[in-house]
Amino acid sequence: MSSIKVAILGFGTVGEGVYKTINTHKAKLEAVLGRKVEVAAILIKNKYKNRGIDKETLVTDDFNEILKLKKIDVVVEAIVGQEPAFTYIQRAIQKGCHIITANKEMYAIHGRFLQKLAAENNVSIGFEATVAGGVPIIQTLQQLLNINHIVKIEGILNGTSNYILSEMRARNLSFNEALKSAQEKGYAEANPTNDIEGYDAFYKLMILSEIAFGGKPKWENVPREGITAITAEQIQEVEKIGLRFKLIASIQLVEGEIIGSVRPTLVSEQHPLYNIEGVENSVSIEGDIVGRITLQGPGAGMLPTASAMVEDLIHVLVGGKKTNDLYQKSFVGTEEDKKIKQCWLMIQPGEAELKGVSTFMGSERDHHVLLEADELTISTLRKENHWASFFEVLGELNYKDSVRLTS
Repeated sequence: MSSIKVAILGFGTVGEGVYKTINTHKAKLEAVLGRKVEVAAILIKNKYKNRGIDKETLVTDDFNEILKLKKIDVVVEAIVGQEPAFTYIQRAIQKGCHIITANKEMYAIHGRFLQKLAAENNVSIGFEATVAGGVPIIQTLQQLLNINHIVKIEGILNGTSNYILSEMRARNLSFNEALKSAQEKGYAEANPTNDIEGYDAFYKLMILSEIAFGGKPKWENVPREGITAITAEQIQEVEKIGLRFKLIASIQLVEGEIIGSVRPTLVSEQHPLYNIEGVENSVSIEGDIVGRITLQGPGAGMLPTASAMVEDLIHVLVGGKKTNDLYQKSFVGTEEDKKIKQCWLMIQPGEAELKGVSTFMGSERDHHVLLEADELTISTLRKENHWASFFEVLGELNYKDSVRLTS
């Protein structure tokens, strides 16, 4: 019986992790799949550098050499950025290869097109590793919650930002000090923009939106804020009232519209994301039958990501959920946001009076005001009170100084 031939595109942390996992788990893979799994080819930038790759494996810097191989069953794509990954995957699908990818930016933009192309060529795409590393959120949504109507998904989808916020709180570090620590430990890149400005979490959220709701909101309608403006003083201040900062990505379906956001959020102790610390990722799913379930695990790194990709390898080969079944839900586009009220904490750094609110219920305490308002109202208040900070609050909070905004 012939073996299963795999090609790996890219040999950074993720690609190398997949290669090592396949080699160290050969017996287990053969027991599950009934055939041996062999890495037949690896696409690499410098093919002359010694990487400890088996001599029987084709090591090349030319993707065409891989396509010319007599047999490739699965292509594992572990390249950063949209191109050339998007082009390579299209060509591999057309050749009849199953695809496994960890490329969240490329997949968030081109996922629907690639799924359609894969269905036309009778192959599957595994993309579990695009969202939360070792946390099996996509398989959960696709296979375990078929009957449930998903109401809302919210989670910590970026381990780097979560580590920085955790270090700022636990060790009273400044943002720059915590970022430097993350870079020294290998959690943050030399250019950490994608992580700390919320782009990484945003791409992952768009992928989850497709799976949960069959479509995405217009990207320009999704508020995206990073964590660079959070100060150690703010973190210590909100901790006194039982809150912690987390970079929360949230998506929900409200009256036929998909509403999403990625931003620093205050989480109370009663919320399941409160105790997610360090580089951990966690996703909370709210279904109409099951209620709320929360998944937690390592969100990045060589082995957690490799684990997700190798699990995907098994799913696509044993006839897991086919690509043409993934987006059967009707696409729901976004129009003008509904006035969904949320709980917000305004942190007022000085003695200036809050503009736009005429009456308070109770007195202000330590320059904090708890508000119940919709996105549009908060946006207006931010413009009128640029010296103040506004953060959404998740979970229960017993706070008497509050005002309800009805506008």
